[in-house]
Amino acid sequence: MINVRPAMPLDASSMARLLNEIIRIGGTTALVRPVTGEDITDWMSSSPDHSAWHVALDPTEQVVGFQWIDASDQLPPEAAEIATFVQVGQTGLGIGSALFSATAKAAKLLGYVWIRANIRADNEGGLTYYQSRGFRDYGVIEGYQLANGTRVDKRLKRYDI
Repeated sequence: MINVRPAMPLDASSMARLLNEIIRIGGTTALVRPVTGEDITDWMSSSPDHSAWHVALDPTEQVVGFQWIDASDQLPPEAAEIATFVQVGQTGLGIGSALFSATAKAAKLLGYVWIRANIRADNEGGLTYYQSRGFRDYGVIEGYQLANGTRVDKRLKRYDI
């Protein structure tokens, strides 16, 4: 059974560990440098009026996934950007579905009209996940340069709330 609740600063170190494993493996996130719990805490507190952060916990209360939405300078004020991370080896178990249910409700409460997912084109799991949630394609960014110099294409997907 997966429990989803709003993320708290105390979750930040667990969230960073989960994300760093994904970054270390590579290929599914635009992030290429490890993050710290302090980084996550800073991100969580950077725009509290425009963001929502949720964690998914397993029966032992361990963080097995997290998701957030936030405003973006690249988007109109009625739209939020989304990011989703699930523990390596735990995809396909309903974690992402449980997270998105909470996030979609929070987006509506925050006044957002739609959510954008900005996904690496080579991240098949991420593309499938967002498609299965009802996101639809609306754009492509070609040759996006990651912080380490790698260039990737990105797919833009939209979910209307």
